[in-house]
Amino acid sequence: MKKIISVSLTSLLILAFGAIAYAQDAPKLAGYAPGLEFKASGWIDAQTLWYRNVTGGNAGSGIYNVWGLGTSFTAGERSGDLDKKLAYWESRVRLKFDWIYGKATSGTVQFEADAGVWGNRPGGNATVVSERNTYGYVSADRAALEIKHVYFDFAAPYFGIPVPMNFRVGLQGLAVRPPVLLTTDAMAIVGTFKVDPVTIIPIFAKYVEGQNRASDDVDLWGIHANAKIDKLTVGGYGLYYNMNSYPLFNPAPTYGTQTADFWWLGLYADGRVGPVNINFDFIYDQGKVKSRLSDVRDVKYRGFATRLAVDYPWEKFNFGIIGAYGSGADTRKTAANGLAGSETLDGDESYKVGSFVVPPATEAAAAFGESLVLFSTWLNRGDSGIGNNLNYNTVCKGGLGGLWYAKVYGSAKLAPWYKVTLAGLYIGDTTKNGNTFGNARDANDALRDDKGIGWEADLINEIEIYKSLKFAIGAGYLWAGKALDLYNGVDTNYSPKNPWQITSNLTYFF
Repeated sequence: MKKIISVSLTSLLILAFGAIAYAQDAPKLAGYAPGLEFKASGWIDAQTLWYRNVTGGNAGSGIYNVWGLGTSFTAGERSGDLDKKLAYWESRVRLKFDWIYGKATSGTVQFEADAGVWGNRPGGNATVVSERNTYGYVSADRAALEIKHVYFDFAAPYFGIPVPMNFRVGLQGLAVRPPVLLTTDAMAIVGTFKVDPVTIIPIFAKYVEGQNRASDDVDLWGIHANAKIDKLTVGGYGLYYNMNSYPLFNPAPTYGTQTADFWWLGLYADGRVGPVNINFDFIYDQGKVKSRLSDVRDVKYRGFATRLAVDYPWEKFNFGIIGAYGSGADTRKTAANGLAGSETLDGDESYKVGSFVVPPATEAAAAFGESLVLFSTWLNRGDSGIGNNLNYNTVCKGGLGGLWYAKVYGSAKLAPWYKVTLAGLYIGDTTKNGNTFGNARDANDALRDDKGIGWEADLINEIEIYKSLKFAIGAGYLWAGKALDLYNGVDTNYSPKNPWQITSNLTYFF
């Protein structure tokens, strides 16, 4: 029944606005249409990563796992082998093509290709029989080009309704407060209704279809609204994920054996207040995971996160402070995978997750960009960081779950072509009866509960070589606290060497 309702509502939405769209002058179905404008844009980069005890930007990589309640001494190559230095080059290209017909309609196709490392091995990427991310292979000729986005935009005619209405349909980027919550690509219909000073954005996305004859799909329904009040933009949103197959893409026999329903509710404010600029978020998540196959206890999710950044720009300088808090799980109530029927590390049945979590498939942790070592960094497009937790199958902690931090920073535009930024952070742990990343144990063989993840210092240099060519290089060092200690699985705790990273990026824009 849910599937019938979903398909019906989506069809009515397309028909309602598709019918009035045909009232506009439409381009010819074949050949070049007079008035059609074509645009091409994109960028190509080359970046370096050199680090110790950090993490490559892939789910499950590094010495600390995705969920963060368990850890491992073993990790894959390039992914943060314990106490070893790793160094490699990467590249990415994005090509975007837009076909614009007047002010009412346009179509967009965007491609992406990666050299996951320069000098990729032949025969596909990791264990997947695919050449995705491998255009760095020595003799080239890899089938590495990927489709990133395919969508069209149209403006619905007013027909007496004085409200501008625009729609985007197809494979597109979905973003709701992307550094802290949702940033992904999906087949979706997103509207924008402008009722000054309020903008209303309804969202529907199809994450998983499953079998057409069954209610086993995964849908996102959301509403997002904001208003500009003087120099301040305030907004709020609600996102509902109806997941009739959970985890999303697990292979048999676990595929589709559980279901989940999740809500994310948030408020935010961005803009200028007096002499300072502020950026504020508060997010609450609530959900439940159930088993289809066995009579086991449901797992309930209740978590929250908040973040406040204050910037004071002064001539060629900018000074800022940031404070953020993400609720943590209780390891006596929570299993590492967060699924119904699973056990905690003490062998009890899991039933509650108090950690702040983000939706499946979101790359919010990679977009977080808050530091060079513990978090991801914008400098290498989010491709590193101990806390860079990505999980495309289930909810995960994102960039904020299970920790808090305080950050101070300052930047100076020393020349028209040169900017330098210095930052310092203290990061704490909010997981209960255990640690968010480390898994050290006490004398009673129980998980140790430490509060300090550590102090981090970062230095970033940005250089504009040409308007179309920019270079950035940064270095970060983390003085690790006890909350990053590891247990060897037998009888001993171990403190990894302090993590550090030096990373750079050279990007050509066109």
